[in-house]
Amino acid sequence: MAPSADTSFSAHVANQFTSYEHDRQSKSQDTLYATSNGVPMPHPYEAQRVGENGPLLLQDFHLIDLLSHFDRERIPERVVHAKGSGAHGYFECTDPLDDLTSADIFSAKGKKCPVTVRFSTVGGESGSHDCARDPRGFSVKMRTDEGNWDIVANNTPVFFLRDPAKFPYFIHTQKRDPSTHLTHADDSTMFWDYLCNNPESIHQVMILMGDRGIPDGYRFMHGYLGHSIKLVNKNNEWVYCQLHMKSQQGTKFITQEDSASKSPDHSQKDLYEAIQRGEYPKWSVEVQTMTPKEAEELWEKQRINVFDLTHVWPQKQFPLRKVGEFVLNENAINYFAEIEQVAFNPSHMPPGIEPSADPVFQSRLFSYPDTHRHRIGVNYQQLPVNASRTGYKFGNFQRDGSMAFYNQGARPNYLSSIEPISFRPRSVDLDKAHGHFQGQAISFLSEIRPEDFNAPRALWEKVFDDGAKERFINNVAGKMEVCGEKELLKRQIAIFREVHPDIATRLEKATGIKGYDGIANMRFNGSHNGMAADKTLRTANDTKGVILSHSDNNGAPTAGTHRSK
Repeated sequence: MAPSADTSFSAHVANQFTSYEHDRQSKSQDTLYATSNGVPMPHPYEAQRVGENGPLLLQDFHLIDLLSHFDRERIPERVVHAKGSGAHGYFECTDPLDDLTSADIFSAKGKKCPVTVRFSTVGGESGSHDCARDPRGFSVKMRTDEGNWDIVANNTPVFFLRDPAKFPYFIHTQKRDPSTHLTHADDSTMFWDYLCNNPESIHQVMILMGDRGIPDGYRFMHGYLGHSIKLVNKNNEWVYCQLHMKSQQGTKFITQEDSASKSPDHSQKDLYEAIQRGEYPKWSVEVQTMTPKEAEELWEKQRINVFDLTHVWPQKQFPLRKVGEFVLNENAINYFAEIEQVAFNPSHMPPGIEPSADPVFQSRLFSYPDTHRHRIGVNYQQLPVNASRTGYKFGNFQRDGSMAFYNQGARPNYLSSIEPISFRPRSVDLDKAHGHFQGQAISFLSEIRPEDFNAPRALWEKVFDDGAKERFINNVAGKMEVCGEKELLKRQIAIFREVHPDIATRLEKATGIKGYDGIANMRFNGSHNGMAADKTLRTANDTKGVILSHSDNNGAPTAGTHRSK
């Protein structure tokens, strides 16, 4: 293709902006081999040297450029969710939610937007096995007319923790041992050491060690935001919301025994080939909602905390309401450009969607964009897969930085009175959408309470059938078998005993280890023990001088929390 006769820089820039998709779709036969600066080369394997047996020449730009770029081909892998798969598709609103939110994408039936979805395991590195027993990441980038909305979810409705400072340390325990460099498959000591000292993790442990612990590929699992967010309508009235993404393919699982027979890339292969065959996977998007008053009453009457990532909302009490569906109908053409470089940020929320005071969610609002700026670069949102698709031309005063591409031309990089930028009137009154918090600064760490065992107990008693219970015991016992520290297992069995005595009895039989009678006489290094019989055991890690957050709410909203300004 001959270049344009227009030799202006503006013509050159215009071509760069339009050539991305052309390059993305081009075949090798359509291209001419050249160096990175566009100079044609007769053969890629040649090297310049002094004579046939002499040293290489530094002037050989082709070789130097080749080796230098090769040395930098890898960007840092994600600290969490390193192994993943993804695809593109679209979301369509089927049941408007305009009574509850002013979010444009939920405003009318038939409203659509493109999406990119990435699924992943959590703990393993980028080359780890797709069928590891591990939660699965489930992230959706919705390119709405009013900016990107990144739904950063998992395939489980809860997580292992509710105190944000625990997250980095918990993830450390899911990685390789710093000395032996072994994973949990050979040494599960770190795994159980964390869990037996942070018993609020038990709800997630019940799910992880159950059938949902190894989904049969990404198409056959649900997604859950887990955190409470807020939906704000045009009248600035708001409700709490939990977001669910329900697989229209149903759910399937792989047993621990069968997982060893699967390809290391089982989930990637299944998703990619299904889309190639035209079997496009689909999920319904559904919400649970709760008024501020209901949130207060939920804690006062049922001890369920809407700010607690280890708790769930009862669906009979807060039924699901469908809002739309998304379908994945397009595989990535280039995995690195479109899946490895895609970056999800839970603080990306369009008008009508706001964060709650969930402390783990609040910490993620900072941590996710911070890791993208490190991993990809400060201008990561200029990459095509991360770019927004708004119904208006937008600008701001951010400039420069590494790999700046859209640098906003000659427009002022400040609020200019000579060339003023346009503004849209505020659509969400933040003074009404968020609480008016007032209080002393405190050092907060949650404590384990009896109510933390209610949902795990319901799983055992009402959800798991006899076969599921047997598989659960086998999965836990197998994981315990590769832990050399029996004291940790005695403690963990005691935590299981608080869920249901039957679990502890079965595990003791399966492992030959007698667990403690319960947690009343235990101290935890990670959590305060609100169930301790001896008050001296209540503080985490026997910390001296700790003033417990000894109110009854354990971080939950109580009566009067949502008072008006």
